[in-house]
Amino acid sequence: MAGRRKAVEDVREIIRRLQMGQRIKEIRRDLKLARNTVRKYMHLATKEGWFQGALPSAAEIEAALERRPRAVTESKALAFEGRIRELRGKGVEAQAIFQFLAKEGFSGSYSSVKRFVRKVEAKAPEAVLRIEVEAGAEAQVDFGAGPRLVNLVTGECRKSWVFVMTLGHSRHQYVELVLDQKVATWLGCHQRAFEFWGGVPKRVVLDNLAAAITKACFHDPVVTTAYRHFAEHYGFLIAPCRPRTPQHKGKVESGVRYAKRNALAGQEFGWALGPWNEHLRRWCLEVAGVRMHGTIQERPLELFEKAEKGALLRLPPDRYEVYEPKQAKLHSDCHVVFEKSFYSAPHRFIGQELLVKAYAGRVELYFRHERVATHARAVRRGQRLVLHDHFPPEKLAGLLAAPTRLREQAKGIGEATFQVVDQLLRERPVDRLRACMGIVRLAGKYGEGRLEAACARALNYDNLGYGIIKRILHLGLDLTPSQEELFTQGPVPKTAAYARPLSDLAAHFHRSKTWNWSDNSAQN
Repeated sequence: MAGRRKAVEDVREIIRRLQMGQRIKEIRRDLKLARNTVRKYMHLATKEGWFQGALPSAAEIEAALERRPRAVTESKALAFEGRIRELRGKGVEAQAIFQFLAKEGFSGSYSSVKRFVRKVEAKAPEAVLRIEVEAGAEAQVDFGAGPRLVNLVTGECRKSWVFVMTLGHSRHQYVELVLDQKVATWLGCHQRAFEFWGGVPKRVVLDNLAAAITKACFHDPVVTTAYRHFAEHYGFLIAPCRPRTPQHKGKVESGVRYAKRNALAGQEFGWALGPWNEHLRRWCLEVAGVRMHGTIQERPLELFEKAEKGALLRLPPDRYEVYEPKQAKLHSDCHVVFEKSFYSAPHRFIGQELLVKAYAGRVELYFRHERVATHARAVRRGQRLVLHDHFPPEKLAGLLAAPTRLREQAKGIGEATFQVVDQLLRERPVDRLRACMGIVRLAGKYGEGRLEAACARALNYDNLGYGIIKRILHLGLDLTPSQEELFTQGPVPKTAAYARPLSDLAAHFHRSKTWNWSDNSAQN
């Protein structure tokens, strides 16, 4: 390329050989250089007078090379500098800038545009201060993309993430593979890291990732509270680094790369996380822990055992119970939705935001720091966890209208009512559930005594149904004796008007059976 020059030490070697009387042909052969290159530096030595006297120093040669004019090819993009700066100010990338310029008469290549953009936006290098921390003072934590897990039976794939926590002093690591970045997963990984080390660092430095839970920790008050409660239990401080400054937690950044390229690369443990994490634990102790670390020039595990383990905070006596938090509105059906399952809460909180705390085996609902409901955790999507006390009393009757419940209510009213309800519920294929609900509710309007009498009358006539019993009560027939009751009350009183012996009634029925209707119509 035009304008390129040899290194100062190479030029000094050429001059030394020329001083010693070597010919251009020999220098070209020994140093694998072009003839014109040797001639160029020979002319420079002649001009500077280096053939008389001692061999010039490297500084003298450098100064002479700087004074020497260089042939520099002007970039074709220079004529479009204003346009390039304008487009870069709007955030247009180099490839798109090249396409714009090509339409406007630019005849150069994309590479020339790219080099010119880099030159225009070149920044002075910034000094970096490497910070070392005391033993036990700090741990850095981060998530990285893990391998895709493949089900060898179905061929199904799922994503994974690798969680890495690195102690700042010894560089001893804890690495775990997970399937999500939920709050419970995030806290659980912290907990298992502390237990792996047998202690807690005084401060945890975390990143503001775009997709990880750590970003939400400083924008979502629910997540913030959960993480703060966790930190309070274990006694460490949360120390977020500045956005877009991964160098502020470079120890764990390099740790994530190391784990991905060394522990995870080329490994195949299948679909389940168990074998992966068993491998990663062994790797932390048997590979990463015993290597000679390039920065501290010590083995992390040895330095941890020697200096950092005793400096960590002690683990608390009781293990923190990790939960998944979420804000959820109580809907008009008295349920909140969490992970596509439904949990009831008292109806007085309808329309309010409740805090859901989902533990491993239970779910608790809170309103303004007060616990208002507790349920077992759902085991499948769509499952409804219901406490009947959470519903308004007037709405509860329809909800509790199960056959067993209705039979219990009818039994409490009386035996006749129970028999009516029991027979109706046994009828198939017609569903008589609503009819039984209506019969039981009649006790509220007419009283249990009258309902029991009406059911007894309906049983006597073998005519059951909600409409029949309601009509008996409406007409007051339950208050009058039935025909069967009249016969069982004994002889008719002598004072009864129009009383006739039973023989007359029998003769009447006999005549009715032998009546000839055709003869009767003929006589008429």
